[in-house]
Amino acid sequence: QVQLVESGGGLVQPGGSLRLSCAASGFGFSSFWMYWVRQAPGKGLEWVSSINPSSSGIDYVDSVKGRFAISRDNAKKTLYLQMNNLKPEDTALYYCARDRRGLQRGQGTQVTVSS
Repeated sequence: QVQLVESGGGLVQPGGSLRLSCAASGFGFSSFWMYWVRQAPGKGLEWVSSINPSSSGIDYVDSVKGRFAISRDNAKKTLYLQMNNLKPEDTALYYCARDRRGLQRGQGTQVTVSS
C-alpha cells in the first residue's frame, strides 16, 4: 500500500533552518508529481510546494518563495524540503502528499519556530 513517512521536523529559532524528508513506498514514486502541504494550529491544510517527476517543474506558495527549496531523489524514492530563514508563521505540521490538496498524505512532521 501507499506509504509516505515524513521526518526532520523539530524546534528551531527564527532564522534557522530545517530539512524535511519524506520516504515513499508502495507506488511508482518517480512517475508522480509530489507535494508538501502544511497545517498550522487551528487552520486548514495549505499547499506549500510542488515538484514534477523530473524536477523540472517546481512551484511554491508566495509566503515561502526564496526561503524553501523542494527536491527529490527518484532512486531513493525520497522527497525533500529545505527550509531556510524560518519564521514563526511557518510553525505547522508538515506533510508530504501525492496530491495538491493533501488528501493522500503521510502522518506529518512537526515544525515549530520559536525563540
